[in-house]
Amino acid sequence: MSRFPKMAFPKFSFPKDDTTRAARVMEAMARLKDRQAAAYAAWAEARRNRAEADAATTTDAAVIDMVAPSAQDGAWTAPNTDGNAPDGHPFTGPQGDIAGNVMRTIQDSLAKAGLGAGLGGTPPAPVRIPEGARFEERTFASAVGSRSYKVYVPSGYSGQALPVVVMLHGCTQGPDDFAVGTRMNAVAEEQTFLAVYPGQPRSANMQRCWNWYEPGDQQREGGEPALIAGITRQVIEEFSADPSRVYAAGLSAGGAAAAILAATYPDLFAAVGVHSGLACGAARDVPSAFAAMKGNGVAAAGGRRHAVPTIVFHGDDDRTVDSANGDQVAAQGPSGPGLTQAVTQDRTPDGVAYTRTVRTDASGRTVLEQWVLHGAGHAWSGGDPRGSFTDPRGPDASREMTRFFMAHTNAAGAARH
Repeated sequence: MSRFPKMAFPKFSFPKDDTTRAARVMEAMARLKDRQAAAYAAWAEARRNRAEADAATTTDAAVIDMVAPSAQDGAWTAPNTDGNAPDGHPFTGPQGDIAGNVMRTIQDSLAKAGLGAGLGGTPPAPVRIPEGARFEERTFASAVGSRSYKVYVPSGYSGQALPVVVMLHGCTQGPDDFAVGTRMNAVAEEQTFLAVYPGQPRSANMQRCWNWYEPGDQQREGGEPALIAGITRQVIEEFSADPSRVYAAGLSAGGAAAAILAATYPDLFAAVGVHSGLACGAARDVPSAFAAMKGNGVAAAGGRRHAVPTIVFHGDDDRTVDSANGDQVAAQGPSGPGLTQAVTQDRTPDGVAYTRTVRTDASGRTVLEQWVLHGAGHAWSGGDPRGSFTDPRGPDASREMTRFFMAHTNAAGAARH
């Protein structure tokens, strides 16, 4: 039987106004929960057939962005697991459900402090569907592979050519959780567009991360970009959507995937949004992926520039993906001597200060926005606390991204259809 090291955890207490610290701890504990679940799967498999388990040992390439820092060094590291965890399976091995107990303790402390418990690690909240709307599951399959996805059809749809917003979740998340956390379905209902949520299965990545650091998933007509593009085209065809108004947005690994789509499918996506993500080509393998997350990515400023309008959100206190990555994403966006730049600073009613940089072309059209959220961590800005990895204090990233998206059309996309 495998032996597991003893784990000690500090006591946590939160002032009522310390939401940033609370988000950071909840984020860490959610990752601890997933790590422990993976350890359980390896332990159980080893008991059944030790030799087979050794042969099926998962490499570090399967997990990026998901292991919590220790209380001592604060560093994010690759996990040391031996297999894939069953979906939603708690670790109840020799030492019991340690991570679960810690999560419950912290959630109780947050509740008493009036902070809620929607900062990661809780079961997905149910998706609320207004009367007349639909939230349905589909599957896309091609020679490259297959992926399931969910599509939100607003109640105002009656066959007209609607815009499409493709939403790419972060690690450990899924379509339902991401829909709840970002509130994008509510925005789609209000503004009448289709919201599409591709799902990354554990069979493709143990932590459900999009494999943004793999060279095969950074190219056109191959790997995950081709799958996401295929899903998008299938939605356009099924719902007779407007091919000139197609957009993609994502968080963390999903944000990195959105940046890759801007570089590989500029003829399909009219604009992209990258929240707490990384630039296309920031890494080419596991070691460079961890270096990129620390802000030392190999993607030089503008190294793989594209012409797709881009909006970027990133917290400057992000301990998972360093905020330097937001700068690199912006650097890969539209640029040139004909653009003008304006910088403004403001604060949300809930006290989040931010700096907003806007680049416009000669016609006055905004082609790039970069929002730096001061003191914010690795969470969707303005999200619903019922979803994982959200900071409800704002600014509202979903509405700001949608505003930015709807100002852009893609003539190439219309021509292809």
